[in-house]
Amino acid sequence: MLAAILFDLDGTIANTDPFHMQAWQQILDDRQMQVDEVFYKQHISGKRNQRIIAEIFPDLSVAAGENLSDRKEILFRQLAASQLKPLPGLTEILNWTQTNGLGRSLVTNAPRDNVEFMLDLLNLTQTFSPIIIGDEAPAPKPHPDPYQIALKQLGISPQQAIVFEDSPTGICAAVAAGINTIAIASSHDPDSLREAGATMVISDFTDSQLWAMLEEAIATT
Repeated sequence: MLAAILFDLDGTIANTDPFHMQAWQQILDDRQMQVDEVFYKQHISGKRNQRIIAEIFPDLSVAAGENLSDRKEILFRQLAASQLKPLPGLTEILNWTQTNGLGRSLVTNAPRDNVEFMLDLLNLTQTFSPIIIGDEAPAPKPHPDPYQIALKQLGISPQQAIVFEDSPTGICAAVAAGINTIAIASSHDPDSLREAGATMVISDFTDSQLWAMLEEAIATT
């Protein structure tokens, strides 16, 4: 019985990758590093800042890494503030979940400041409960902990949920938690999303294949 839909944030609620990439380009340009789309997808997209910085600058101190991370996220929010839009079909699927009495949870590796910024900007501050932040879980995605916490707080089993994710990291986390996961190909190659374990890959929430599956899921509950 379908009881809830769990959403990732970046790349799922809205296509934030262009703004994150611009922010990293500016931050790393100061350190004489050029970030193109290939480098961004291979080394940055879908990863937490701590891992990104540790891999790119292994000799950087913890304090310096945190400062770099903070600067990057401030820049991201500045870049996204006037241009961020919800992914096509998001409003419709949120309305559909409300009509059918489904729970809606947000499960993300994004820092809390970004979560609050995006939800406020998109007028979604009262939409999701619970909101699970990866850094506040025992282990973030790709570990299943954030999704397992969401299921526990919702009081449901993995079989009663569907996850929307846009990255292999997030898909691995949701699949490891035993949840049927639908991938949104907003920022990664569809084949890599299928390889990570997604049962369906869509471009956005307007996909007719998605709606047919959701209606069938409701009809069988």
